[in-house]
Amino acid sequence: MSLRFTVRQLSLILFWCLAYYCRTPLVAQEAPTPLVKSGQPTDWWFVFKFNAESFPACGGAQRTCPFGGAVEQYKTFSQQFVFASSADHTLQPGGGCIGDTTGDPLGATFGQIYNDTFFYLIWNDQFYGDPLPNKDAPWGHSKGLLAWNSDGNGMVLQVSTPSWPGSGSSGEPRKTDGNTLGCVADNDVLVSQHFFALALTKPDIVAVLKALANASVVTDPGKLEIVNNGGPSDIEALVNGLGKISKSKTVTTAVLSSGVLLISKPSDLNVPPWQMVSALLGGEPLRAATWWAKPEIPTTTASTAVGCWDQSLGPPGAVEIALTGTWQGKTLGFQGVGEPDGNHAKIGVSSGEDEHNYVIFGDLNQQGTLDGPHCDSSQNGRGGLFFVLQDAQLSNRVRDLLQGETAPQ
Repeated sequence: MSLRFTVRQLSLILFWCLAYYCRTPLVAQEAPTPLVKSGQPTDWWFVFKFNAESFPACGGAQRTCPFGGAVEQYKTFSQQFVFASSADHTLQPGGGCIGDTTGDPLGATFGQIYNDTFFYLIWNDQFYGDPLPNKDAPWGHSKGLLAWNSDGNGMVLQVSTPSWPGSGSSGEPRKTDGNTLGCVADNDVLVSQHFFALALTKPDIVAVLKALANASVVTDPGKLEIVNNGGPSDIEALVNGLGKISKSKTVTTAVLSSGVLLISKPSDLNVPPWQMVSALLGGEPLRAATWWAKPEIPTTTASTAVGCWDQSLGPPGAVEIALTGTWQGKTLGFQGVGEPDGNHAKIGVSSGEDEHNYVIFGDLNQQGTLDGPHCDSSQNGRGGLFFVLQDAQLSNRVRDLLQGETAPQ
């Protein structure tokens, strides 16, 4: 029996196919990529957003909300920033309000995703109810966005901001909150934050997805605001497997095509996070600025006893806790306080005389315990990712940024 369709019926079939089923573009898209500004791609960039005490507001610029929301009347805030990229490895001041325009790295990079039709995945343990409730241990303490095209090529954006981003598409906006920095109910621009973007190949995307699963990140493949799944079948399957608690006790590492080292700590590996990173880098001495608050992990030396440990990691080197830093003669507060001089970025750098020039962008804070009795305390019991670059110019500039007072041993 032959089937015959009228022109109207064929048009309707094509419409429903395009609207609901044919998610792979008929013409291949260019891959989403980190942008220093609109039209200026780069392999990677790093942004450090200042706290409100050191560099308040936007340096004269006015906030807008291009990705949703209304300008929030915070008591105080900062969206001033410095950035570096693969095109210029030195830290330099940015202009305007970070995340607010196509002329800054964060706004340009996020805008290309939000206003296009790429596949994407967003995870965050602190969505504040839109679209998911906050989740504590044993879920991962990790935040970010992954975007890719039909070929599986794309980028990752690590963020330290609670409640941002909460949607990856203008077609699926947040229901009860804004989706632009400075336009979100939670004042996540009060304290310092960091952002790191990296271009990825398809094998890199697969590696990042496996790392996210190992870290038990908070997401939901059924929520269209934060997951638009598709593309290569192996990527699609890995995305569908997220939003679950991993039982892994094994840290994983992967060297991405850029040479960046990706580390994934599972929640059930109950060790101090930055000592773990040091050990995986061969005992590299590090200096780190994180949300440093109770239960604090103190500064340690290479000889400090660490009872909450997995011997397969090898011995950690010294890990200094930066309490303050410096930029343009101003002191930057690096303690974990919800005040104008607080810090929520998680960045580290090689600190020894024979350093390897590592720069580390992480998910986890130096909170927990060195020797128990509860080795799963705080961040010891959370999963998260670390991206490690080896770059002499950038490490020198980040080392200068983190230069200041150090927490006691």
